[in-house]
Amino acid sequence: MTYPLVQELAAEGIPVWLTCGVLGFSTQAFYKWQARPCSDRDLDDAHLTNALVDLHADDPEFGYRFLADELNATGHRVGERRVWRLCRQQRLWSTTVRKGRHGKRPGPAVHDDLVQRQFRSDRPDAIWLTDITEHPTSEGKLYCCAIKDVFSNRIVGYSIGDRMTAQLATGALRTAIARRQPAGTLVVHSDRGGQFRSRVFRAVLSSAGLTGSMGRVAAAGDNAAMESFFALLQRNVLDKRRWRTRNELAYAISFWIEHTYNRRRRQRSLGKLTPVEFELTFSPAEVHVAA
Repeated sequence: MTYPLVQELAAEGIPVWLTCGVLGFSTQAFYKWQARPCSDRDLDDAHLTNALVDLHADDPEFGYRFLADELNATGHRVGERRVWRLCRQQRLWSTTVRKGRHGKRPGPAVHDDLVQRQFRSDRPDAIWLTDITEHPTSEGKLYCCAIKDVFSNRIVGYSIGDRMTAQLATGALRTAIARRQPAGTLVVHSDRGGQFRSRVFRAVLSSAGLTGSMGRVAAAGDNAAMESFFALLQRNVLDKRRWRTRNELAYAISFWIEHTYNRRRRQRSLGKLTPVEFELTFSPAEVHVAA
């Protein structure tokens, strides 16, 4: 994609060998390309890549979906899959995406991926997403497992503790079940973390009549809607200051979820309503909206 630049600089009198040496490829490769120039698609990809690099530099927390929205807003007609490919080639990752935990490779999936990145639902309690995040305090790390309803983006259950165990995940799931009392088919989607593959977590799913779902290894996009929530939590609570005690941080997380995120933070994807307002407006009257 840098060959057109060599051609443009050569037209201005800069030697081809010099430009190729600076950019790190041979003159033979350039002349081979010149004999058979790249396609219009490749040139268009090059222009889109330049635009993506600029957009990502302005907002490093933007992932490929936000970058795709920005490109379309500026007049480019481009799909998310193409933007994902270009971002992957250039390693334009969102700065809010969490890194792998301690370098451990997740184990095999115990459920198929039933969501397939389709983070949409026309009714409440049809798809729940779940994951775990962590943050340090002066006493040590604190962990939070949260469960989000795709229909309204509402956090319907969460659990906070000082260890990242299966009990942390099952605690969040039990809370969500008790609050929502779901009826009908409900898919609970997660990554392949050991907490979600554990027998106790699967037992809770089974006893409640829920269906498990899991994304692929090292594919943050398979649970991107949950990652976006944790990115908000990171910016609005976790990274606001240094936390002295686990209890102090746990209270701040709980307050932000219950008071701010669910009830006060308006979301454009919900028509500028809060998750609670969206459920009250668009869900059937019999839907249980927990306090």
